[in-house]
Amino acid sequence: MNFKDLQINDEMIAVLSENGIESPTPIQEKSIPSILNGQDVIAQAKTGTGKTFAFLLPIFEKISLEDGNIQALILTPTRELALQITNEAKKLSKAKPVNILAAYGGKDISTQIKKLNGNIQLVIATPGRLLDHIDRGTVDLSKLKMFVLDEADQMLFIGFKNEIEAIMKETPKNKQYLCFSATIDSKVKKLMYRYMSDPIIVSVESGKEVLPNIKHELVETTDRGKFGALVNALHEDNPFMAIIFCRTKRRADKLDADLKHEGFNCDKLHSDISQAKRERVMKSFRDLKIQYLIATDVASRGLDIGGVDCVYNYDIPENYEDYIHRMGRTGRVGQKGYACTFYVPKNSNTLLDIEHRLGFKITRRKFWMTSAK
Repeated sequence: MNFKDLQINDEMIAVLSENGIESPTPIQEKSIPSILNGQDVIAQAKTGTGKTFAFLLPIFEKISLEDGNIQALILTPTRELALQITNEAKKLSKAKPVNILAAYGGKDISTQIKKLNGNIQLVIATPGRLLDHIDRGTVDLSKLKMFVLDEADQMLFIGFKNEIEAIMKETPKNKQYLCFSATIDSKVKKLMYRYMSDPIIVSVESGKEVLPNIKHELVETTDRGKFGALVNALHEDNPFMAIIFCRTKRRADKLDADLKHEGFNCDKLHSDISQAKRERVMKSFRDLKIQYLIATDVASRGLDIGGVDCVYNYDIPENYEDYIHRMGRTGRVGQKGYACTFYVPKNSNTLLDIEHRLGFKITRRKFWMTSAK
């Protein structure tokens, strides 16, 4: 199947080709026809499977350039994901000049309000900033035709349920709902079935099937020995680009300082850093001016950066879903990736659950050298 078979127009296909996308992924093949037909869709797809274009492409096909109202809304849990989706949408706008507003925290709201005075047709937003616009009367969702909830599981995990429902009250009842989520649990289903009309359920492979191109390894260590183990791994692997995940902002700050002291080219990314600084860090990482990006889980959603060949879990993720999202930063679009998790005995229950849901025991990695630190 190709994009022409999915009723995507030639101009849009040309833009996709310019960006190295020649064939639709399974989630795109399964989702796009139903979305174009106007059906409500609940789609389960892990990160890195092409889900962003699975909803962006039909949105662009359905938006009318003659209608100056907000016709489509994409709601995301984090600023990083909102920015990432916006960047993908801007690529498609070369084929169809849809007016796009990105509304997320950290951006000057007065600038966003000025832009809203124009004809905005697509809004990509985080819940807090969108509600701010609604309260100010600067966003009118009364003519909305399509509502996309992206990373629905993470939305509910973070605690955005009340905000989502408040936003939905500002939209017309007769609209198309699209829900994309890495996991479709009872909470996601309960929320969406309250609003959807006979939704189509779309799913691609389970977690262990969508990660066949990623090599997983585990390093058993101690709290005291973890930094030295990481340094050993970075020296041995010397990845082209890597993301190192920490569980807290404080640990990310310390790891960033310690790695810089050891001579590594790195920088950090977490929610206490200003949005302007975060965007500068991401640009430096994309431009290969930084080899190692140290991040908390706020960055595990929405980071789509080509060339990341390694992910290191300096702190083991809290659950399987976070493990999958972190892994999704490497091995993207069929490329090979590597994931290395540093494990201390107190994490045994978390590790067992991750391995059980992956469906295999993660290979243990040993070092023949020791670090001075």
